[in-house]
Amino acid sequence: MKKVEDRYKELKDTIAYHANKYYNEDAPEISDFEYDMLMLELKSIEKEHPELITSDSPTQVIVASGKVDSHFKEVIHKIPLQSLQDVFDVSGVLDFTNRMEKVVSNPTYVVEAKIDGLSVALEYKDGIFIRGATRGNGIVGEDVTINLKTISSIPQKLKDKIDITVRGEVYLPKKYFEKINEEREIMGEKLFANPRNAAAGSLRQLDPQVTANRNLDIFIFNVQELREISFFSHYESLKFLEQQGFVISPYLKKCNTSNEVIAAIEEISNMRGSFPFDIDGAVVKVDNLNQREEIGVTTKVPKWAVAYKYPPEKKETVVNDIIIQVGRTGTLTPVAILAPVNVAGSTVSRATLHNEDFIEEKDIRIGDHVLIQKAGDVIPEIFEVLKEKRTGTEKKFSMPTKCPVCGANAVREEGEAAIRCTGIECPAMLFRNLIHFASKEAMDIEGLGPAMVEVLLDKGLIKNIADIYTLQYNDIQTLDRMGEKSATNLINAIEKSKNNSLEKLINSFGIRYIGTKTAKVIARNFKNINEMLNAKYEDFIKIDEIGEVMANSLVSFFSSPQTRDLIERLKSCGINMESQGYNTSDGRFLGMTFVLTGTLPTLSRSEATKIIESFGGKTSSSVSKKTTYVLAGDEAGSKLDKANELGIKIINEEDFKKMYQKVEQN
Repeated sequence: MKKVEDRYKELKDTIAYHANKYYNEDAPEISDFEYDMLMLELKSIEKEHPELITSDSPTQVIVASGKVDSHFKEVIHKIPLQSLQDVFDVSGVLDFTNRMEKVVSNPTYVVEAKIDGLSVALEYKDGIFIRGATRGNGIVGEDVTINLKTISSIPQKLKDKIDITVRGEVYLPKKYFEKINEEREIMGEKLFANPRNAAAGSLRQLDPQVTANRNLDIFIFNVQELREISFFSHYESLKFLEQQGFVISPYLKKCNTSNEVIAAIEEISNMRGSFPFDIDGAVVKVDNLNQREEIGVTTKVPKWAVAYKYPPEKKETVVNDIIIQVGRTGTLTPVAILAPVNVAGSTVSRATLHNEDFIEEKDIRIGDHVLIQKAGDVIPEIFEVLKEKRTGTEKKFSMPTKCPVCGANAVREEGEAAIRCTGIECPAMLFRNLIHFASKEAMDIEGLGPAMVEVLLDKGLIKNIADIYTLQYNDIQTLDRMGEKSATNLINAIEKSKNNSLEKLINSFGIRYIGTKTAKVIARNFKNINEMLNAKYEDFIKIDEIGEVMANSLVSFFSSPQTRDLIERLKSCGINMESQGYNTSDGRFLGMTFVLTGTLPTLSRSEATKIIESFGGKTSSSVSKKTTYVLAGDEAGSKLDKANELGIKIINEEDFKKMYQKVEQN
């Protein structure tokens, strides 16, 4: 039991360290998978021994990224950016208008489409845009001025030289949302759930160029502060903003009665599908600004406005078939082929079923009558199966065990919901595989980025990874925007990559669960690629850094006919297949783990790491009982305390040099 307790504490400390590196320092030292595996082991221990669970366990607290906000300056909003009270049906709207009529005489209203985006405040001095901030908590926001300046519809200079603060909603048009998610899928990144999340993530980027590439837009919907000019009504103030150069709310209607308010809400509902942006409701505001003062506000919301939230529109249809779509990361996604039906303004004939767990959970069968809706008014989804309408002719669906595109094995790893194709030459994954193969961490072919890969595929110049090495200067030089110098540079980069280390080649294959660090370990333990092709599970699992999941993945990959075919083609192109780091003559550091901390007098960390690995040792980012030595330099931090606490030997650079420069005695 003592061993389990020690491992539990070690896991908590290690996970906390890596969480801090990822969320707060933006400098992760391990892959997402490695981090997930640590969490999985922790959860497993807690499941078996719940008495060990403590309040500081990563499973008991939310890993917050709040400290990342410190990258932005705080902005105190002079006028709080309040949220709105939500209502969800017509009776809620009528309750609101009835209250208004009891407080003020003959109120009139403005109804606006409620854009689903990220609220911001824009400040202008003498008509010049000087600062923009997120809403934050309504009182304190983040200075994102440099990112807001990338949004072309935000005027940098107003018509008049006025000091004004306005409030708007930054949003991402639907077409760009779909494009961004397509790109994220290609790169194997997590998809944004909806345009609002995408807009928020885009606006809060530390690199303004990323924000600029996201094609954000904005609508302005309120004057927060303006001393030089006063207005009688909200509607009048919006028209003034429009004259100054702002893009105001796309739907704006004045209403004199509650019936007109309800009609305007219904009109917006009917228009939802035609808007090129996402909306999640309609905002009803008292128009007269003096009446607003009389009605007042609470600490959280204004009393003179409500937000009507549209319920997702649900329509009945039939599942005519279920097909498999292979994504560019190799994920096999079941898709329902539906009897066409109009939902939220557009015709829907397909809906993703995510994975086999989703199908089983909802018990979706071919021939079922179902209710569908659009998640976030954008993505069609099956909401409910109408089981009472079953006739007995419905058919259950089973996920395939082979990729429908290339015929390679389709596998589901333990603990995952997705089933993936294992074929490295699968046409469905070719674009993504080519990008990864040429990336800096892999074969490092400068100039062969996503745009160039796309052009080469479109022109039919490459049809598999090995075709990269058959490209000719004349093939490239004739492409759009490719001059003599660019073509020469790319050909030279391709030729140079042939001499890369074996570890880079291994990493370039994109083997499931195998990242740069593990690729280096593998290259150190095998003489060449042929040994890997002939290796069995036992050969991989005996390597300390490789666990069962990794070993199985390696065996599956290297035994695949597609893999063997690709490797033979790469060999014929002259790609290096020999390990340059394999060392059988001197393994003096075999079985040893070094932790480097602080600044060494003459060696860089990468140089010290290379020396350790050349003699069979390995490095780790955190101190544990498995650590053999802590190699410490100037300004060494908390790792020294941890080493002393655990009784780990601490050495300096001079000690280290004696260890690797000593001459072996005969």
